[in-house]
Amino acid sequence: MNKPIRALSVFCLILFALLLANATFLQYWQSGDLTSLSEHPDNRRVRDEQFSQERGAILVDGKAIAQSVPTKDGYDYQRVYPQARRYAALTGYYTRDYGLGGIEATQNDILSGSDPGLFVNRVIDLIGNDDTKGGNVTLTVNPAAQKAAADGLRALGANTKGAVVAIQPSTGKILAMATNPTYDPNALATHDFTQAGKVKSRLEADDDGPLQNRAIEDVLPPGSTFKMVTSAAALGDRFTPTSKVPGGRSLDLPQTNLDLKNENGVSCGGDQITLTRALDVSCNVAFGWLGTKLGASKLRDQADKFGFGQRYFTQLDDALTRQAISRFPEQKDLAPPFEAYSAIGQYEVAATPLQMAMVAAGIANNGKVMKPYLVDELQTPDLDTLRKTDPESLTDDALSPADAKALTEMMVSVVDNGTGTAAKIDGVEVAGKTGTAQSASNRSPYAWFTSFAPATNSQVAVAVLVQDAGVQRDEISGNGLAAPIAKSVMQAVLKK
Repeated sequence: MNKPIRALSVFCLILFALLLANATFLQYWQSGDLTSLSEHPDNRRVRDEQFSQERGAILVDGKAIAQSVPTKDGYDYQRVYPQARRYAALTGYYTRDYGLGGIEATQNDILSGSDPGLFVNRVIDLIGNDDTKGGNVTLTVNPAAQKAAADGLRALGANTKGAVVAIQPSTGKILAMATNPTYDPNALATHDFTQAGKVKSRLEADDDGPLQNRAIEDVLPPGSTFKMVTSAAALGDRFTPTSKVPGGRSLDLPQTNLDLKNENGVSCGGDQITLTRALDVSCNVAFGWLGTKLGASKLRDQADKFGFGQRYFTQLDDALTRQAISRFPEQKDLAPPFEAYSAIGQYEVAATPLQMAMVAAGIANNGKVMKPYLVDELQTPDLDTLRKTDPESLTDDALSPADAKALTEMMVSVVDNGTGTAAKIDGVEVAGKTGTAQSASNRSPYAWFTSFAPATNSQVAVAVLVQDAGVQRDEISGNGLAAPIAKSVMQAVLKK
């Protein structure tokens, strides 16, 4: 072979190798980006192809709460949500033209079959000339607890705004997460795309925010439920459950002419009461005084140990990435009046229902706060485990085991003798804390309740927020509105 022909052969060989490398790069390494609707939302061919695939199921206790069923309308499959409104805040929605939400969005790679872990499945489907199938996502939710949470909110009225979160204290598993108002994701998944667009526009324009997951997206004053945090800080300092604290009608705040008063301006039982009694009756005077004695730094450090000021989710679980950050005032030195109001969950203190459930769960778990997670495992289309979430701790020592035990006993007294009697369960020792948080002067307070049960070896911790139930101001209380819902959720988990 002469030199020009040899050079031309080598050149052609190089071109062929480059072409092969480019095809491999496009088809393997870049295929996800090129077919991604988030990268190319106007690619109708890709959109139609993905919308026609058999998408994986979202499972709770082995049963589908979102699944794809065959259809004969030109698209091969229809996305269906069998218990739509109960699970809408978790499943989210799946549409061709109007985006994805909830687990449908955060776990889209698995559900659509494009996750790298399903590569072998895709190759097998290709060889067998079969359509690509998506993998499944199994959630940690207890179906009975989820039903109790959703039903409890709905029973307060169709227009009630609120949220419920239940956690397994020892692992961080989310056993229930329900919000109200809710919506029907089936109306968005319809193949009548014009109608789906109208529904999406209506939901987005609704001032009540039905598309919002209030359990993780709303940060609101936690009111007296924050007294769990203040109590933990006090026990970690120099106080005990029997320590004497002020219990009069009002607290003279320095640097201001205003006094901090108890609810309805009544005394908490005397000029001096025990810390346990102060928690029993949710004494603002006592806890405001504690705030000025402990100081902002100790209160902030204690709040941070429970998860305030950070986002938290386990390594495999990105289902909570929309989580808002709960906060304690950032100022290094707060004036005493602000320390007092912060200690009772007011001023600039704000928390999500998930965060307050974590506070209760950390106390129940001997001071160890676990990272909450919603996705239990990811599965192949054949139900083989692909990846499973391992429980992880967020804080190992939010409070000492001895202080956690003492605070638990104080919270049991709240339910047995104090403001949380509506959470009592026959034959079960329940620990709890009520809260009624003031908001704007032109709107009603928020009703909160946090609890866990049993008090020893707890199986469930719950936080309930009733943001608006359309009732008169004097009818709003954590015990009256929120505690009965928490009780139902605990009973569902404990099967009582």
